[in-house]
Amino acid sequence: MVRELTHFIGGQHVTGTSGAFGDVYDPSLGQVQARVPLANAEEVGAAIANAAAAQPGWAAQNPQKRARVLMKFLTLVQDEMDELAALLSSEHGKTLADARGDIQRGLEVIEFATGIPHLLKGEYTESAGTGIDVYSMRQPLGVVAAITPFNFPAMIPLWKLGPALACGNAVVLKPSERDPSVPLRLAELFAAAGLPPGVLNVVHGDKVAVDTLLRDNRIQAVGFVGSTPIAQYIYETATAHGKRAQCFGGAKNHAIVMPDADLDDVADQLIGAGYGSAGERCMAISVAVPVGAETADRLVAKLIERIGKLNVGRSDDPAADFGPMVNRAGVDRVRDYIQLGVEEGAELLVDGRGLTVEGAEDGFFIGATLFDKVTPDMRIYREEIFGPVLSIVRADDYEAALRLPSDHEFGNGVAIFTRDGDTARDFAARVQVGMVGINVPIPVPIAYHTFGGWKASGFGDLNQHGPDSIRFYTKTKTVTQRWPSGLKESNAFVIPTMD
Repeated sequence: MVRELTHFIGGQHVTGTSGAFGDVYDPSLGQVQARVPLANAEEVGAAIANAAAAQPGWAAQNPQKRARVLMKFLTLVQDEMDELAALLSSEHGKTLADARGDIQRGLEVIEFATGIPHLLKGEYTESAGTGIDVYSMRQPLGVVAAITPFNFPAMIPLWKLGPALACGNAVVLKPSERDPSVPLRLAELFAAAGLPPGVLNVVHGDKVAVDTLLRDNRIQAVGFVGSTPIAQYIYETATAHGKRAQCFGGAKNHAIVMPDADLDDVADQLIGAGYGSAGERCMAISVAVPVGAETADRLVAKLIERIGKLNVGRSDDPAADFGPMVNRAGVDRVRDYIQLGVEEGAELLVDGRGLTVEGAEDGFFIGATLFDKVTPDMRIYREEIFGPVLSIVRADDYEAALRLPSDHEFGNGVAIFTRDGDTARDFAARVQVGMVGINVPIPVPIAYHTFGGWKASGFGDLNQHGPDSIRFYTKTKTVTQRWPSGLKESNAFVIPTMD
């Protein structure tokens, strides 16, 4: 039976009225399991209007009360973790264990945001001048929008919602139409935790909904995660309409493998970082850079051995290492890139295009793929594939390896594997990438540090979660005050100085 999804506006489920729908698949079976309404401009406008009406009352609640709502929400999600993970897995295709991790990494940002009474504290200078004190305060922006991707349908919405709501904003969330059920359920759980109606609204949609959010003058800020072309479009459109924007795009994450690294450990780490979640992660390792021919030959042999033992299966199979991709278009794109790599002259060592899963022949599956002798001029190196494809780019020495991620168009994440502290320290200081792992393949920072890439991987001055998120979702007001005591004369025509 195909489920009919709704929007969530003003604290209530609202049936779509546009007449346009998108299909939500079960990627393991290749079958439609739900239909999601695609909002028109009027429906998005209704969500914005509800948010604008509810936001002042939410902002007027003191930070402790807002934090308590987040605390209650944490409890409700933890109580429902298994059901949420199963729902997420059924629409995205990632394994149940991976789905739980998706939710948990989102909850860690909610946990960070519960510290909002401390995080919102301003600054105070007593006696900045004679009888003059200066202090600052952080205040919410108003109504903000979050436009989130399919690959982390719980984590990234929670990365946006936690700080935005804690700071006193109201939010209009437009999740991916490919796997929208978990974001919708999270909104229900926020309401159950005590979030007032209208403070969080969820509208599903396509470019019509996105453009309405970008152009409506009631929206003060936009947060986005997705591909680089769309990130750039959203950033430019939002800022042209006077909004703040933080927009995160594509990636081509490298792993530098030094000759002194433990290659068994490196191979194990690359298998998980390259092929986990079918490679549909913005922080997936898609390029391994072994330094020296001997290192490369040994690493390739170990990777081939491990790839042969991988189990690709349905998302609900507890023995599966990774599951299907989210839709048929993703599979077709990856197949095209594999063929392109062959045509460009890369050496295809493992070809995942022939994979079939028994009992799920119509699922959106593609197996782990490994290329060797990839060069920087090839499109499979330059462009984001977003699938289970790992490319080996051989480097003669450390300096050549360092240049590869530094010179690449994208600058999201990078890792180095070495036992030498001086090399690691030099690499971390010099590489031109936003997030660096040292013997850590996927360097996603913990919630109280900030997440964000450089170059074409990120647009905007402030990053996700950590202190940057509080800065992004607030505006600073600075007050200079003077309380004269017994003064009979003043010169009101002179600018006050700090004498």
